[in-house]
Amino acid sequence: MNILAIETSCDETAAAVVRDGREVLSSVVSSQIALHAPHGGVVPELAARAHLEALAPVVDAALGEAGVGWEGLDAVGVTRGPGLAGCLVVGTAYAQAVAAARRLPIIGASHLAGHVYSAWLADRELEPPFVALVVSGGHTDTIELRRHGEARRLASTRDDAAGEAFDKVARMLGLGYPGGPVIERCAREGDPALFTLPRTRLERAFSFSGLKTAVRYAIRDLPAGELDGDGVPLRAEVRNALAAAFQEAAVTQLVDGLEAAVEETGATSVAVVGGVAANRALADAVAGRFAGLHVCVPPLRLCTDNAAMVGAAAWHRLRLHGPDRDGFDVDPGLAEFA
Repeated sequence: MNILAIETSCDETAAAVVRDGREVLSSVVSSQIALHAPHGGVVPELAARAHLEALAPVVDAALGEAGVGWEGLDAVGVTRGPGLAGCLVVGTAYAQAVAAARRLPIIGASHLAGHVYSAWLADRELEPPFVALVVSGGHTDTIELRRHGEARRLASTRDDAAGEAFDKVARMLGLGYPGGPVIERCAREGDPALFTLPRTRLERAFSFSGLKTAVRYAIRDLPAGELDGDGVPLRAEVRNALAAAFQEAAVTQLVDGLEAAVEETGATSVAVVGGVAANRALADAVAGRFAGLHVCVPPLRLCTDNAAMVGAAAWHRLRLHGPDRDGFDVDPGLAEFA
């Protein structure tokens, strides 16, 4: 079965063709980073308009790369939530129109389930049950995938998601957008011991607002002459040290939370998925903490938003529940992990 998958939940316009849920025949992503960088974050209206312009060419590119024409498709899968409402509407409207025109079954999949199934795509030995840390710009959760189609959320953030905190700290340090990659680069050159930041640990929850505020106070309390007119540290040594201290504290909280999930469930397999999973310090910390368990951290192309993961989630949903009705609505707050 060949599924055309479409992803437009935030600021990546993506399409993929996935065969039998696991073989990625093509995966094309059009990034909007340059569009949103001047604003320091995603502007929903701009993102939706960019999806309108990019989606048809991206789908054509995915079909061409896969060597599969419209006649070679068996179903259409699309992200229906969670995400930005306007962005989701662009993708689902296009997908439903295509499915109706081609008389193909359609599946509205969860973006979060897609992230969970990105690990299943990346590792053919990984099967449920397993525990996953789902960590991105909009979400920070631990879940247990008990079996295909059944997941249980174990913990979630009470405030900022980890990726959001990376973006905000990068902005405080004048490092640009997106924050994750630039924080990671600066942290490699910094000494985290120069600043003491809190190591938050909550039962069945994450929280990054206190850590973010601690960075703000650390910047505020720098000696006179250390800040520019915008309140940004002038010296690279200071910026790098703050980036390193923040990253170390954030990674510690994430790995502690994943450890709590493993202890609660007795899981022998763990996965780290979502955009923040691309952070090398996090991947290394997970590999070290869970040595002896089956650990999966997908490659970068599957960590960041993409449509291949949506295709995998849609295939499982179609297999277990059948196609969705025509004209289904988007759900910006959807919290499904399978």
